[in-house]
Amino acid sequence: MNSFVLFMKRFFPGLAGLAALCLLSGCETTDSPASPSTPPAASTSPAPETEAQPTKSDIIQVGNKIIVSLTDIPGQYGPTDLRVRDDGTISLPLNVEVRAADKRVADLEREIHDIYVPKYYTRMSVSVKLEQRVFYVRGYVRLPNRFPYEGEITVLKAISVAGDFNEYANKRKVELTRPDGKKYTVDCKKAQKNPKLDLPVFPGDTIYVPPRIM
Repeated sequence: MNSFVLFMKRFFPGLAGLAALCLLSGCETTDSPASPSTPPAASTSPAPETEAQPTKSDIIQVGNKIIVSLTDIPGQYGPTDLRVRDDGTISLPLNVEVRAADKRVADLEREIHDIYVPKYYTRMSVSVKLEQRVFYVRGYVRLPNRFPYEGEITVLKAISVAGDFNEYANKRKVELTRPDGKKYTVDCKKAQKNPKLDLPVFPGDTIYVPPRIM
């Protein structure tokens, strides 16, 4: 290699340095390796929100008292207090019967509107409001009082919320009174063994535990 470089210096001095460099490096030219492609960043967009599912306490139920107003019509109707009957219906003007039980307030408003418009009126505004929902436990329990209705509950569970029976309670003749005046007698001793005998409690209901005969 040295003799070749000396030869190049003597006869081709301008190319000697380049020749030496090529010999030392092997005259190899390589392309720079391509940079690996950067993977796309993971999406940080939030997942689409889903509509919250209504809870039991958001649903109109038998025995609820609701306030219905029909406005923007001739002879406006409301606000009028209505009690949801045992069959789940309410009565509205023009002999309209609507099932209210098991529906959300917004859904009932929309359904009432669609019944009247355009069949009876060209337009109408509908407002439905739920009265505060409570039930009552009275008589021979440890904490007789009014309690908020927060979902499905039975006579035995309602009595438990009221602190349970006291020592003077008659557990065999507990009275359950609906807001419309209908009364039922519950034998709580039997109901403890057979849940089918444990009647449901609805908003506005009153449970009375009588005294046992001494």
